[in-house]
Amino acid sequence: MRIAARTKLGFYPLPLSEAERIRRFLAFPDKQCSALDPCVGDGVAFGAIASGEKVLRNGVELDAGRTAQARTKGIDTIHGNCFDVQCPVESFSLIYLNPPYDFEISEEKSQRMEKVFLEHVYRWLKPLGVLALVVPAKRIGDCAVVLSRHFRDVQIYRLTEPESVRYQQVVVFGLRRTRQERDRLRDGEIIQAQLWLGSLDRKLQELPPLPAEPDHTYAVLPGTPVRLVHRGLPLDEIEDLLPKSAAYRQASAVIFAQQLDVVGRPLTPLHGGHVGLLCTAGMLNGIFGEGEARHLAYWQSVKLVDKSEEEEDGKTVIREKERFSNELTLVFCTGEVSILK
Repeated sequence: MRIAARTKLGFYPLPLSEAERIRRFLAFPDKQCSALDPCVGDGVAFGAIASGEKVLRNGVELDAGRTAQARTKGIDTIHGNCFDVQCPVESFSLIYLNPPYDFEISEEKSQRMEKVFLEHVYRWLKPLGVLALVVPAKRIGDCAVVLSRHFRDVQIYRLTEPESVRYQQVVVFGLRRTRQERDRLRDGEIIQAQLWLGSLDRKLQELPPLPAEPDHTYAVLPGTPVRLVHRGLPLDEIEDLLPKSAAYRQASAVIFAQQLDVVGRPLTPLHGGHVGLLCTAGMLNGIFGEGEARHLAYWQSVKLVDKSEEEEDGKTVIREKERFSNELTLVFCTGEVSILK
C-alpha cells in the first residue's frame, strides 16, 4: 500500500450503489438480529447493507473521526483496533468485511490483511450465519483455506462500479458451516474448493457481475445483542494527554526546536556551493519584494538523472548518473507561479 493510503489507514469505502446491491441478497428476519463490520469506516456502506429496523449494527474503526461518523448513523462503533476487541464466538448473524488491502508489515515477511482479518472474525459468526466479503479478486486465494473449510453456498460476483473495477473487487457470499457439516467434509472436497478459489484471479471476467436483482438470497438468522469489549490502549486519549506530561515538556525543546532567524552579512563572499546549501536548508525561503514584485520563495533539493548512450562491442549501453540540483518555486501576489530549475 502506498504512503498516502497508509495515512488514511487503508480506507477506500465501497461505493454506495454496490452496497445497495449487496443488501438485496440478504433477507433479514422479522425478529432482532446482530450484524458486524470490523472495518466500518464512516459507516455509509455498512449502514446500507445492514439496513433494517430490527438490525443491531456493530462496528470497529481505528480512526477517531470516522468512528464519530459511523456512530451518527446508528452503528454501535468501538474506536480501536479490531485485533484488540474481544467477542463471544458464534454471536453475529451477519458479518460484512471489507478489510484494508495491504500486507501486515512488508511484502516479504508478512501475511495479507484480507486473510488475517477473515481468520480473526469468522469465528464470531453463528453457524449458518452470513458472510459478505469484499476483496480484490487476486486475494481470494489467500482466503481460500477459511472459505473452503468453514463456508458453504459460496457465491462470488464481480463488482462493476469504476472504483471497484480499479481494484478488481469481488464480493463473496457464504454461509458458515455447522460443526457437523465440517466433520462430514472430505479432503477431496476441500482441495477442489481451494483450487477453484485460487484460480478465480485469472478468471475475473468470467465471474458474473453483481446484479441489480439477486439471483440468490441469504437468510440472516435472528440473534440477540452482542457485547464487544476493547482491550487495547486508548491511543487518542494518550495523544491528548501526552503534551501535559513532564517528559514531553522536557523533550519538546529538542523535538520542536524553534527556528532561528538568520541575519547579518557573511565575512567573505559566498561561492555557489554555499548558496546552494543555504537554499536547500530553507534559510532563503520567505516573502520578498514590494508591490507587484512581492513574492513568496521556496527552495528545495531535487534529484536529476542524466542519461548517456555509448557503443560497446556493437551494443548500445545506456548509462545513468544521478545528481542533485536546486529548484525554486515563486508565488507572486498576482497569482502567477513560476518554477525555476
